[in-house]
Amino acid sequence: MESYIEEIIRQALDEDIQSGDVTTQAIISDEVLGRGKFLIKADGVIAGLNIAKKVFEMVDEKIEFKNLIRDGEKVKIGDVVAVVEGKASTILTAERTALNFLQRMSGIATLTNGFAERIKHTKAKILDTRKTVPGLRLVDKEAVLLGGGQNHRIGLFDMFVIKDNHIEIAGSITNAVNACRKFQQMKDSNLKIEVETKNLDEVKEALACNVDIIMLDNFNTEMMKKAVILINGKCLVEASGNINLNNVKEVAETGVDFISVGALTHSVKALDISLEVELRK
Repeated sequence: MESYIEEIIRQALDEDIQSGDVTTQAIISDEVLGRGKFLIKADGVIAGLNIAKKVFEMVDEKIEFKNLIRDGEKVKIGDVVAVVEGKASTILTAERTALNFLQRMSGIATLTNGFAERIKHTKAKILDTRKTVPGLRLVDKEAVLLGGGQNHRIGLFDMFVIKDNHIEIAGSITNAVNACRKFQQMKDSNLKIEVETKNLDEVKEALACNVDIIMLDNFNTEMMKKAVILINGKCLVEASGNINLNNVKEVAETGVDFISVGALTHSVKALDISLEVELRK
């Protein structure tokens, strides 16, 4: 994880700086010291402070970065969440890259927390999806955890998820599940098997296959309730598709175990955070 974080930060810095920050180089000498404070300009949940810290340290290992709160804590307008001190040139050069990570992750954490708060009276848990920015999946998924959600599979390698296109090509849910079981035996694998269903007949077929998780894709809440009764605890149940802050409570109250929300990471509104910089005397 550490090497992965360093690599994506290095790529982000290379993308932004390339041959050099010409404006900062032209205006500010290396001897000038500065102090910056990260100011919250919208209520939310902070996430990514440790990554922001790493951004500055990779530009200048002598920089001083101090978290004033912990990742995952709620913040409100006017809060100062961290302070950075050192060469003013370093602060200005690293500023945008640090804020890009911090604002995106905090936006994900804030939205996740909004979903989690609405269903905390139920057993259901909010899940993320693979609908992440290429290259930023683990960062996005870390933000979901900090917001009070849970991670679904990280990628294609850590769970069998049989979706409609797999079923279409295999010919049936049963054929697809049997193929995954055969693959498990060949590879000596114990990865869980989840099946996406779009109606109650498919739920019955998946249930007969003794899978680990049944996904109810784009079911209305009445159909969800019938599916939960039909499944009767024989496997875990995930609701998915067209779930938003307005209907998530009703979905959770159907008795499902998980609710996956692609919008957590594919439709992020960055949390408004600024870096206010001043000369350090």
